Amino acid sequence: MAIADDATRVYAVSGMTCGHCVSSVSGEIGKVAGVTGVAVDLPTGAVTVSGAGFSDEDIRAAVEEAGYELAETSA
Repeated sequence: MAIADDATRVYAVSGMTCGHCVSSVSGEIGKVAGVTGVAVDLPTGAVTVSGAGFSDEDIRAAVEEAGYELAETSA
C-alpha cells in the first residue's frame, strides 16, 4: 500500500556504522519514486523518509539494495 500524500515515515535500519553507510542508504532511498526527503540518524539507525506514493516495501528494497536491513517501521 502506498504512503499517503506528504507523509513522513521513520524506519529502523540495522548495520550502518559510518558516513559511507549513511550515504549509501540515503542514495538508494532517494531513488525511490515519490520520495522527496531522506534524513539518517547514524547513532540510532533511524531513517526518516518524506514524500508520497512510496510503500514500505519500496523502502525495504532500497535499503537491501544498499546492503543493509530494514529492522522495523513506525509512523
